[in-house]
Amino acid sequence: MDVARRIAEARDRLTKTERRVAEVLLQRPQVAAFGTVAELAEQSSAGAATVVRLAVKLGYDGFTGLQLAAQHDLEGRLRPAVERIRQLEGGDVLGAAMERESMNVHETLGAVARDQFDAACSALADPTRRIGVVSGEATRGVALQLVWTLGALRAGVVLLDGNPVSVAAKLADLGPGDVLVAVDLRRYESWVVEVVDAAVRRTIDVIGVTDSRLSPLAERGPATFVVAGEGAGPFDSHVGTLALFNALVAGVADRLHDVATDRLDLIEALWNERRLLSDR
Repeated sequence: MDVARRIAEARDRLTKTERRVAEVLLQRPQVAAFGTVAELAEQSSAGAATVVRLAVKLGYDGFTGLQLAAQHDLEGRLRPAVERIRQLEGGDVLGAAMERESMNVHETLGAVARDQFDAACSALADPTRRIGVVSGEATRGVALQLVWTLGALRAGVVLLDGNPVSVAAKLADLGPGDVLVAVDLRRYESWVVEVVDAAVRRTIDVIGVTDSRLSPLAERGPATFVVAGEGAGPFDSHVGTLALFNALVAGVADRLHDVATDRLDLIEALWNERRLLSDR
C-alpha cells in the first residue's frame, strides 16, 4: 500500500499537526524520500517527534520505513514507458492529465529550496559567466526553451548538442566558474552524465535538474532541482520542468532588468526592421 493510500485511510485519526506533515508528504514526496526528519518537520511547521509519530501511525517502523516507502512510490512513478503503457486503464484521460500536470507543477516548485533558487538565478544572471545547457533527448524541448529565453535576456548561452566532437568543442568553451545546466530524467543518457563529470572536473558550476536526489546529475554543484515528472500516459511529463525553467528565467530577468530590457528592445527593433514577424 502506497503512502498516499495509508494517509487517506488514517485521515480521521490524524491531529492537526500530523495533517500538516501528511500534506507535505502528498504534495512534495521528495522531501520524505530524500530528506531528513528535520527537513520534513521544517517544511511542515511541525516537530521531529510529530513526523516520527505520524510514520508509526501510518504503519511504518519509524521515519526510515516511511522514507523507504516514499522512495518506492517515486520509483513507481518513474517506470519506463514500456512498463507504464501496460497499466493504463482508460477512463477520463483529460481529467487525469489535468490533475497530474497540476500536481507536477505544485510538487516541483514546492520542493525548490529558496537559497538554491537564488544562487542559481544569480549565477545565470552573471554576465561574466558563460552558460551551457546539456540535456537528454526526452528533455530536449524544454532545454531548448531555456536556452532561447535565457539567450533573449543575456549573451553567452549555448546548448551542448550535436555529435560528440561538437559537444566536446562547446564544452571546451566553458571554463572554471562558468555554469552548466544539466537536465535529464531516468533513464539517464550516458553521454549527458559524462559531460557533467567532465564539467565537474573542470570546476564548472553544475545546476542539476533531474527527478531524484539519487540521480547522477544531482548534488554536483551549487544547486539541484528535483522535478516531478509523472505523466498521465506512458511517457514522462516535462510540465514541472518547464515551470521551473520559467521561474528561473523570471529570476534572471529581475536581476538583469535594465540590461535585459535594452537587449529585448534591440532584438525587437531588428525583427521589425527586417519584418521577420507578423501579428496577422
